[in-house]
Amino acid sequence: MQAQPREIDTLIEAHWVIPVEPDGVVHEDHAVAIDDGRILDLLPSGEARARYRARTIRELPDHVLIPGLVNAHTHAAMTLLRGLADDLPLMRWLKEHIWPAEARWVGAEFTRDGTQLAMAEMLRGGTTCFNDMYFFPDVVARAASACGMRACVGLIVIDFPSAWAADWEEYLSKGLALHDRYRGDPLIRTAFAPHAPYSVGDAALARIRTLSDELDLPVHMHVHETADEVRRSEQEHGMRPLQRLHALGLVSPALLGVHMTQLTEDEIGLLAETGAQVIHCPESNLKLASGFCPVERLARAGVNVALGTDGAASNNDLDLLGETRSAALLAKAVAGDAAALPAARALRMATLNGARALGLGEEIGSLEPGKAADLVAVDLGELETEPVYHPISQLIYAAGRHQVTDVWVAGRALLEERVLTTLDPIPVRERARAWRARIAATDPE
Repeated sequence: MQAQPREIDTLIEAHWVIPVEPDGVVHEDHAVAIDDGRILDLLPSGEARARYRARTIRELPDHVLIPGLVNAHTHAAMTLLRGLADDLPLMRWLKEHIWPAEARWVGAEFTRDGTQLAMAEMLRGGTTCFNDMYFFPDVVARAASACGMRACVGLIVIDFPSAWAADWEEYLSKGLALHDRYRGDPLIRTAFAPHAPYSVGDAALARIRTLSDELDLPVHMHVHETADEVRRSEQEHGMRPLQRLHALGLVSPALLGVHMTQLTEDEIGLLAETGAQVIHCPESNLKLASGFCPVERLARAGVNVALGTDGAASNNDLDLLGETRSAALLAKAVAGDAAALPAARALRMATLNGARALGLGEEIGSLEPGKAADLVAVDLGELETEPVYHPISQLIYAAGRHQVTDVWVAGRALLEERVLTTLDPIPVRERARAWRARIAATDPE
């Protein structure tokens, strides 16, 4: 007797399915079966129809289905500072424009409105999970949870006072309370987020190292972003920033070193030996002329490299699909090798590598049975991406974020045929424009 089809929540059928794991595999005319927020099966579409009876069926005849993109470094609320100060080097950009604007305007309302704008942009571009570093992380966590988006929320620490906390001890105290509040939450994770070696002292870093070990939390930090940062550290501490972090016990698998444009061969060896991880932000690095992360040398050494957009104030978008193309092209130029960072590995950096960096590699980042159903559908039937010889290459080198049609997080559709389902774009846009009017009136020329 033939078995009755199993009832499930959702069946998504696509022309191509790229699971990311195994590496480089492309399935044609396959379906992903989803039940209770998790991937149940990945199989040919005909077999899927026979085996499952789905309450919702999504047919995507011109689409490629991929894991949700993981933005491993951003400052979500800084969307409200997008374009405020462009074409400036990092420290002038920070000291003369960004930090003064933040000191005047950043609060819970600013963070909520900026984060909602960021999530709307990221979801429309295929990002399902973001790793944030900003003030008022409690507001970021609430906004992401209400939206249904996955987030790793940074427990920010910096030596100077802000509207969020007066000193590094209060930053940590509030951060630990937030961590306790979201312990076990299905969508919200936390990470320690000391801003940078030049803005956080040894006492705070030593305490973070101890807490990271105790709580098994990542340490998300800007490191070796510019040559000037390295020079200042040598002058003030007698050592390079990474060496200082190593002396404090922070260079370990928990470290997510963001930018890493200034690395010697010995430092690459140290990262590989300790299992530390690198978050590459190519477009922000290019725009601020910070330098080039040696992605291919890191990969050859065995270092896990993930991708981030940085904040919209220095990128100026949160388009991780576009960031992936930039990363692939830049890696070839820096390595002097057209075979460096091929398309399949670039996609892996934007998905599974990011998930692993955040400690979520067993949960997201690839389309495998048992993992959370975080998926993205991209329409390759547009004129700009025809004809399709190799779907992975076409996705990385030709497709744009406007071709993302559908996004699911834990099996829940957050974008359906380009329409956001949990965020209303009209008030999000109106609040962004209101902030622009207020901030522009006070920014120094």
